[in-house]
Amino acid sequence: MRILASVVVVSCFVALPCSAQTILKSEPLMLAPYEVAFVKDLSCPSGKVLKVTGAIRGLHRRKACVTLADEQASLATATP
Repeated sequence: MRILASVVVVSCFVALPCSAQTILKSEPLMLAPYEVAFVKDLSCPSGKVLKVTGAIRGLHRRKACVTLADEQASLATATP
């Protein structure tokens, strides 16, 4: 019973999504398929960030300007 309880507790911590998304200062060179990165650059208007989604080989990355709430985002201190 203790093992079952500990497995449930550990799985809850692993399954929880991150509450904050890191905003990068430049677009990453390597991005896994369907991985999402948020980039603060001048291509989007003020108050929005560029959402870059990785693609499989032969397809282009998806890029879109999106708005993030202040509590959802934190500015990364280091550039990739």
